[in-house]
Order: sequence, then C-alpha cells, then structure tokens
Amino acid sequence: MEHMTPADQAPKTAAPVTDLFDITIIGGGPVGLFAAFYAGLRHLKTKIIDSLEELGGQLTALYPEKYVFDVAGFPKILARDLANNLISQAMQYHPTISLGEIVHHLDPVTQVPGHTEAITSTCYKVTTDKQTHYTRTLLLCAGAGAFSPKKLTLPEAEGLEHRGLYYACRSKADFAGKNLLIVGGGDSAVDWALNLADTAGHITLIHRRNQFRAHEDSLRQLQRTKARILTFFELESLIAANGDLTGAVIKNNQTQEIQTLNIDAVLVQIGFHSSLGPIKEWPLQIEKGSIRVNQHMETALPGIFAAGDVATFDGKLKLIATGFGEAATAVNYAKHILDPHAKIFPGHSSEMTPQHDSIVTL
Repeated sequence: MEHMTPADQAPKTAAPVTDLFDITIIGGGPVGLFAAFYAGLRHLKTKIIDSLEELGGQLTALYPEKYVFDVAGFPKILARDLANNLISQAMQYHPTISLGEIVHHLDPVTQVPGHTEAITSTCYKVTTDKQTHYTRTLLLCAGAGAFSPKKLTLPEAEGLEHRGLYYACRSKADFAGKNLLIVGGGDSAVDWALNLADTAGHITLIHRRNQFRAHEDSLRQLQRTKARILTFFELESLIAANGDLTGAVIKNNQTQEIQTLNIDAVLVQIGFHSSLGPIKEWPLQIEKGSIRVNQHMETALPGIFAAGDVATFDGKLKLIATGFGEAATAVNYAKHILDPHAKIFPGHSSEMTPQHDSIVTL
C-alpha cells in the first residue's frame, strides 16, 4: 500500500479558526483516528489536532515497517498499512486536520468569536503554539504524549547517529545484509529482531538481564531463529572508522567478560521519554503520567474524555485493540452530552434504516 503524505491525509481547505466543533480529538494516532471515524458515524463535526506533521502516531513516526499482530481481523499487518487504513476510514467523514501543533492551554468559554449566540452548554477554547480552536467536547487520545527515544550516553554515540547507530527503524533497507546488534529486552527489541531476521545478514540481541519484558510468544519465536541472544550483556562502547560504525564492545555485568563484535549497525530499543507536556497542568486527575477516567471515559472535567494509552482506569490494558473500544465509548457519551435525546448506543454500523410507508394527509 502506498504511504500517504500529510497532504493526502488533510482536507484541502482548512476550517476558519473561529469554527465551533462538536468534538476535537487531541492525537492522530490509531485511537484518535478511529475516534474520528466513529465521531463522523455519529454525525459530529470533528477536528483532529496532532503535534506530528503526519497522521498515524507511533505507527508512522517510529516503526512503519514493523508488523502489528494484535489488531482484530489481521493475522499481521505492517504498521504503516494499519495507519493508512485507519486514515482512509477516518477521512470518509472529512474531519478537519491540524498537524504540527502542540496543545498548550485549555479554557472554558461562553462566547465564540464570530458567533452571536451565547454558549449555554460546556464549551472550550484550546490554544496551541499556532492558533486557537473552539470545541463543545474534547477527546484526549495523546498516547504517551510527546515522545522521544532514550539514547545512549556513550560519548561517541551522537556522532554515529544514522552512520550505523539507529534509535528507530524507518526502513528495513537500512539493515539489509548487515551484521546488526539490537540493544534491549522489551517488545520493540524482540519484535525488530524477528522482523529483520530475513533482512539483516546476522542479528545479535543483548539485554542487561535474563528476564525480558517482551511478549512470551515473540521471545519463543526469536529463540527459534538464527539470532544470537546474549543476556546480562550491556553496551560498553562503539567503534568507528572514517566516521562510520564498524564494531561494538559489550560487557557481561555478571562475569565482567568483554566481547568485541564486528557489526555494521546498532538498533537501540531501550524505551522512550514521554510526557503529557502542558496537558499535565490542566485540572485533570493525573496518575503516573496517565489521565484517570470513569466507565464512560470521562475525565474530571465536564465534556472532556480520554481514550487509549493516555487514559487509565482500574483494569486498564494498554492495547490498540482496547483503545478502539474506549474511543467508541467516549464518542457515544460525547454525542449524548451534545444531544441528550440521542441514544448512547446507536446500533451497529451495518444496521439499515427501517423503511416506512409514506403517509399522505388529505
């Protein structure tokens, strides 16, 4: 599937700044995109705001060529293809898209510029680093918030970025035929070791412990490949020649054994720094970097909802699959706030409108 550009994703004409939207979704990742689709399904005037320059969130920004295995209906699907499918689904209802904007302030308002009528229900002004947005309800689908990969602290690391040292895989071709060292023990590290098994010449994966945070099935699959898995090993230094990476020194933190590896590339997958940024200053209930919601996905503020990784509640599971359900729940209850006569559950999307005989009054 051809990768979409931001121009393909966004409407050709932007809405006036003073337009009042029924729902504004903060975050254009998978959950935010599904929320936009569902909001369109419920005939809500919808806007998406995202800090990135393209839709898709981490699917497109971090691992477009990584397979996703835990979305219903797909035995496996490339992240970029899943993102493009979600974008196509959301764009059916022509939401307004505002990309490359960082949300700063939230203020309740009773008047919207350009609108003569007073606002009698809950309404908010959302201020970003570029403009202001007005909305009757708000759905926070910001994932982990603004994120950046955790980087190596080795003094030689910075100069080797994209010259053999990588913190994300934007293209599998970067590792074609290479002796690859992967650093990490979570899902991303193990998944990339599996995903690059047929691309790289040889793969070594090191982890500082013998316990992995990756899914147990993925780890079992990796153990059946030709990849070399070294536990209790940490990266000590990188070796370069003519400005390009040529090797790595690793050390066993139990035995102090030193090994020098001849490698062409290092893919570091040791986690991400993430932050809600200015959103954490809003009067919401924040718990360990997530926003507490009730069973309706409502936050502590009226008319403001949260779904996906940014939301937390008792029994929360951080999966794309569960995020889709949370988004639908939030949109349905937002619809009910905007129109108390509207059913919270509208029926299935495949349900046909009943046909009625015409009534003629003489």
